[in-house]
Amino acid sequence: MHILILNGPNLNLIGRREPSIYGNRSFEDYLKELRRHCPDNTIGYFQSNVEGELINSLHEADGHYDGVVLNAGGYTHTSVAIGDAIGAIQTPVIEVHISRVSSREPFRQLSHISANCAGSISGFGLDSYRLAIEALKLRSENRRTPRK
Repeated sequence: MHILILNGPNLNLIGRREPSIYGNRSFEDYLKELRRHCPDNTIGYFQSNVEGELINSLHEADGHYDGVVLNAGGYTHTSVAIGDAIGAIQTPVIEVHISRVSSREPFRQLSHISANCAGSISGFGLDSYRLAIEALKLRSENRRTPRK
């Protein structure tokens, strides 16, 4: 599978930002390990603190990737536009969060993107990304399996 990981605002600071919530490992280090763990997949990566760049990346992913793993960061709770972009493309998107957002501040418990995503994974630290890739692979396999 050809998978794109999209990270939103402030996720470039993983490993330094609030380690009690996000851990002390950089995403770049984790990404190297993730690529080794998933050798049968091509994993692209893009991070931006700019909402429009994330929307453009979603549009560009459509038809070029088999799936998108999206951690929209704070835009999860504010961006109707990112939710609309997900709804406008055919490529499945899995919403990911490092922390368990349901146990955090009330404003973080609202997602403007989840309704248009194929699924959501949160609370497993950086392994949430690996679980999302596994979910995309299962989804793809289930679509290829003939129904009886």
